[in-house]
Amino acid sequence: MSEQPDVLQARLLVEVAAAASAAALEAIRVAALGRNGDVTRQMATLGKLPPDERKAAGQRFNTLKERVADAITAKAAALAGADLEAKLAAERLDVTLPARPEASGRIHPVSQVMDELTAIFAEMGFTVAEGPDIEDDFHNFTALNIPPEHPARQEHDTFYFPEGEDGSRKVLRTHTSPVQIRHMLTHKPPFRVIAPGRTYRSDSDMTHTPMFHQVEGLVVGSDIHMGHLKGCLRDFCEAFFEVRDLKMRFRPSYFPFTAPSAEVDIGCARDKGQIRIGAGEDWLEILGCGMVHPKVLANGGVDPDHWQGFAFGMGIDRIAMLKYGIPDLRAFFDADARWLGHYGFGAEDVPTLFGGLAR
Repeated sequence: MSEQPDVLQARLLVEVAAAASAAALEAIRVAALGRNGDVTRQMATLGKLPPDERKAAGQRFNTLKERVADAITAKAAALAGADLEAKLAAERLDVTLPARPEASGRIHPVSQVMDELTAIFAEMGFTVAEGPDIEDDFHNFTALNIPPEHPARQEHDTFYFPEGEDGSRKVLRTHTSPVQIRHMLTHKPPFRVIAPGRTYRSDSDMTHTPMFHQVEGLVVGSDIHMGHLKGCLRDFCEAFFEVRDLKMRFRPSYFPFTAPSAEVDIGCARDKGQIRIGAGEDWLEILGCGMVHPKVLANGGVDPDHWQGFAFGMGIDRIAMLKYGIPDLRAFFDADARWLGHYGFGAEDVPTLFGGLAR
């Protein structure tokens, strides 16, 4: 035999004691007690011994096998205990440390104001209509009675796409008014809709960005008149700015898609660069409106001899700035988490008329 039982036992016990991991211990077990292990191979040679030596040698190898197996079992238990201690130490929680609040997202002021607008107009019976950001000339200009020579059609004001095979050019919509045309062409009057969304114009400074947000409103019925328009906008402004008896005025103006047309101002006070809505003797323009032009109704498939309506439009970013005291429009789109942490809203700040628009 290549190695005496007592020598083999001493070697294996030393190796078992030195095993640093469960994997290393398993390798030792296989090398010693496995099918081709040292102990197994030497026990297989017992049959070649003389009968008077075979019994004594067999007892020594059985003792060897038991002691090595017991040592492996004990070592395995010790290693498992050490692994558990290490895991518990790694996962230890010091309850004396202050809590670390998880980072939380904030609702952007534009999204919040869109929800506020929707809540207010929903109480008046309006529904939300949507349309594509990329429009054709008909829906963005022609159907809205905007003539070919109008400045809004010029390259320096509008983002045009390259010409198509038919020579026509798509545009990034310059307002959400095309949604009104699409709604009229696919629905029968009467209806009340608002169309909030992104719009695009070639302009950029503290109060203008190439992409901004607008909301358009359209009401069409058989007996709609200017008084309905004024009442609707007064109710909206008082609810949105949360000012009772808000001072307002309607100034005559001109828009191709409405006749008569007006611009709406609300009372305010300016003090050291701050604007306070509803106070003072100053005025602030916030939106444009008017009675829908008969040509626009006809282009939308609505008979102007039987139906009439009013429309209005305002910049969502602008009224958000006014209501929440945000000085620079460009910051809306800077993706600055610090800015959003200051001006943003919590996920549970859901605006409702009965619960408050901004809590």
